Amino acid sequence: MRLLVLNPNTSESMTAEIAAAAAAVAAEETEIVARNPHFGATAIDSAAESYLSAVGVMDLVATMLAAGEFDGESKYDAVILAGFGEHGKDALQEMLAVPVLDIAESAAHVAHLIGRRFSVVTTLARSIAPIEDRLMLAGLDAHCASVRACGLGTAEVDADPAGAVAAIVDAAAKAVTEDGADVICLGCAGMAGVAAAITAKLGVPAVDGVAAAVALAQALIQLGLSTSKTGPYGPGPDNPRSHWPLSTALGLEM
Repeated sequence: MRLLVLNPNTSESMTAEIAAAAAAVAAEETEIVARNPHFGATAIDSAAESYLSAVGVMDLVATMLAAGEFDGESKYDAVILAGFGEHGKDALQEMLAVPVLDIAESAAHVAHLIGRRFSVVTTLARSIAPIEDRLMLAGLDAHCASVRACGLGTAEVDADPAGAVAAIVDAAAKAVTEDGADVICLGCAGMAGVAAAITAKLGVPAVDGVAAAVALAQALIQLGLSTSKTGPYGPGPDNPRSHWPLSTALGLEM
């Protein structure tokens, strides 16, 4: 099977890290292809950047669809949006027939299977509300003890993951001791390497969203399941669109 993992920001280094994290847990016969948009923000730490990244991801998928990359033997069997609670997942579910998973929902689903209450450790405090919103929309908020910020931006975590471990583990410790969490979800795709440190120091499971999404995507494919197309994720009305895909119109394709 082939999984398309989409990093919603334009950082090539983070895309490579996400690809490595996905490949590390993928089955031997699973091929991981990681891509990032042709335009957008190098890191996503605000609502404006999240909405911009959603357009960038939609644009990338639209160009791939036009190029026939979802057809034939080389098609992708599932898509993973590797932004923790970023916008765009619902749009991709409209655009594609294959399963589309978001790493925030995937991490929360897995955490709920192995504990009663989970907490999310994210980057900046301004990212707390969007994550709470995503969990609420997914019906997962009832088991969320808290969403805590480690105080580091996405680019800082990407640039110095080893240096970010202490801040992330400290926030996780507060979630366990003060909020009653018995599982920690890593609230940024760039935090994948911190799971072992949290478990070693705090004695609780830590769930990386990329790993969880890969595992769930493989399970859905093996079960022969995909996104339902009879409800809100059915094909849209196909109204005329100008300058779309944007990257094609502007000659930005790589």
